[in-house]
Amino acid sequence: MKKQKTVSLVLGSGGARGLAHAGIIRCLEDHDYKIVSISGSSIGALIGGFYAAGKLDIYVDWLKGISTFEMLKLLDFKGSGGLISGKKLMTKLEELVGDINIEDLDIKFTAIASDINVEKEIWINQGSLLKAIRASISLPLFFTPYEYKGKLLVDGGVLNPVPIAPSFHDDADITIAVNLSGESTQETLDVDEEDESSWMRSVTEYFKKLSLPEPLVSQNSMSLVANKSFETMQGSLARMKLAAYPPDVLLEVPRNLCKMFDFQKSQELVEYGYKLCERNEFLK
Repeated sequence: MKKQKTVSLVLGSGGARGLAHAGIIRCLEDHDYKIVSISGSSIGALIGGFYAAGKLDIYVDWLKGISTFEMLKLLDFKGSGGLISGKKLMTKLEELVGDINIEDLDIKFTAIASDINVEKEIWINQGSLLKAIRASISLPLFFTPYEYKGKLLVDGGVLNPVPIAPSFHDDADITIAVNLSGESTQETLDVDEEDESSWMRSVTEYFKKLSLPEPLVSQNSMSLVANKSFETMQGSLARMKLAAYPPDVLLEVPRNLCKMFDFQKSQELVEYGYKLCERNEFLK
């Protein structure tokens, strides 16, 4: 009998593009690869954590079924140091995945966060899975920084958007890294323009009801400029990390595939990830 190839999977940060991670994971499973280790930053920690807990399909199905309005209701604009406190979102994620400790997972798992006081990346590989995810997804300006063991943590992508180092001592046949800040291409998601404009109208109307300050929600809003700046920084950091520590296989998702918060495109993003992985040479 042919032995299953084992994989150390490195899942990068990059907002909604990270749903491509789910498609890549499905493709690896369909081609008889066994994932034995996951390290992830931000959305990579969320997708990787749910997979390690055996609940990735539940999360993806929930995203596919949720309406724009229901998604927006999870954003509680009561943050301190960030627009969103994150409490409503984490309550929902706990409903989906349960209260699990990392050391009880069948797959080795490490979430990456950034300690902004000492300018150091933090590896979280024990304790509450949800707390590790919450720390890792603390996007500056958007989410309130997360206090963890006396440290004030923000998004893992601030210091390490493609966290390969936790996989160095893994006993796996192959290390696969997924960079969500790949070079821009003409290959963007083919989404119905009417659906897109309807989604944008819903978002705009919701923000108006909240009476948010104009600089936060205008066309060139503070949040949009901050997100674009963050993505530019992530792309530069990712290139440096990958040059210093190249994985066996690198899968790159173009940074212009979709916007950071385009979670309403979940199905298309999962399918994109699957096809990206499937056409890679290592599967031939």
